[in-house]
Amino acid sequence: MSNKIKTSFNIVEEKSARLAVLIDADNASAKDVKAILEEVAKFGEATVKRIYGNFVSANGQWKQVINELAIKPMQQFAFTTGKNATDGFMIIDAMDLLYTNRFDGFCIVSSDSDFTALAIRLKEHGTSVYGFGKKQTPAAFRNACSQFIYVENLVTETEECVIQENTLTDKTQINQSNENKLKNNATNKNTELEVIQLPLDTLRKVFENFDDEWVGISAFGATWKRLQVDIDPRTYGCSKFTTLIKKYPEVFDYEMRKVADGEQEHMYVKLKI
Repeated sequence: MSNKIKTSFNIVEEKSARLAVLIDADNASAKDVKAILEEVAKFGEATVKRIYGNFVSANGQWKQVINELAIKPMQQFAFTTGKNATDGFMIIDAMDLLYTNRFDGFCIVSSDSDFTALAIRLKEHGTSVYGFGKKQTPAAFRNACSQFIYVENLVTETEECVIQENTLTDKTQINQSNENKLKNNATNKNTELEVIQLPLDTLRKVFENFDDEWVGISAFGATWKRLQVDIDPRTYGCSKFTTLIKKYPEVFDYEMRKVADGEQEHMYVKLKI
């Protein structure tokens, strides 16, 4: 009898999604890129990281970020004044990458509506499209993405505070200035959050997708994201959907139910209005 060597695997590794991150240097900020890449890691592995712009002109701010985060610069000269050659270069490169069939998704970092058609085409090919941009990003581009993330939600208050140490000589003055900036940022952020209202019409549509008035939090969040691609609990000052539910007792009822094993609890939510 021949001896057969059996190999057993006790751990099943989940394959991470392969993502291409394309950054429009003309419509993105260098200070936001690190936080954006950390967010990208939640969706998969950034196997390609490219940034597009004219780096020999006014983009000196990008040199440190490009080197530190290992992003490949894609140099594009401005052939004529008033024309954005960067967008065209980025779109062509995206299509070249798409047809290699190596990627599960694309991350487009820009607030420019010129990439709307690109996002639509990428989704038609069956790939996920994650958009990253400012809150003033046109709705057409946001809705063309599978999911859109506001970069303002990725930046902490301390990162938003710029300390001008070189212009202040007195240490006490530096600390006081710092403290005032943090307080002002916190106040402005709280004021902004108070103004933002939950999209009640969209929430009603979320619950219309289910036969039962009580919906599991996972299904609730997933359905809301399908109906509103830019939904993010952080927009409302919450780290996750469970926190958001608890923050708005006038809108939601919730209860905790034990799952089949009787040990863990899962949140179920119901719309009150």
